[in-house]
Amino acid sequence: MDFVYPQANLIAGVDEVGRGPLVGAVVTAAVILDPAKPIAGLADSKKLTEKRREALYLEIKEKALCWSLGRAEPEEIDQLNILHATMLAMQRAVEGLAVTPDYVLIDGNRCPALTMPAQAIVKGDSLVAEISAASILAKVTRDREMAELDKQFPGYGFAQHKGYPTALHLEKLASLGATEHHRKSFAPVKRALGLG
Repeated sequence: MDFVYPQANLIAGVDEVGRGPLVGAVVTAAVILDPAKPIAGLADSKKLTEKRREALYLEIKEKALCWSLGRAEPEEIDQLNILHATMLAMQRAVEGLAVTPDYVLIDGNRCPALTMPAQAIVKGDSLVAEISAASILAKVTRDREMAELDKQFPGYGFAQHKGYPTALHLEKLASLGATEHHRKSFAPVKRALGLG
């Protein structure tokens, strides 16, 4: 199915990274691309190599009309649940844009409450250039945060698994316990804390 763009001048694409991990923030990005400065090779961030993502990350920041990051911290995720925290982080990304979009396209099957019209698009990160750009900004940002967390907490393997519940992460969680950056409402972390 080919995606048909809505009739609007300024379209922002929004995507999130980090709903599944047990640690760290959920990071979102909103991007309005500049039609006068096309960016070749935009695709779903998960389908790109790390090197290609890093190169596109710099190009997007340089060429986009505007971009903004939003986030919800582990405490907010624990308070609200991951879905509501993701919606909040998406709202923050859109509200942070220096230029107000006429229309917002969101990756997924639901839209956060916004002041402008919006549409959710399943697999939008593969269909819509603006959402692809947002997915790249969000993923590179979150991956870098995981690399930093890895330095603070060596032994958990955060730089490797990016906080996802891999066998290594679950094993380290069981032996080392949870850090203050872990999401306490997620079952494996609850178990490690003796709460579940």
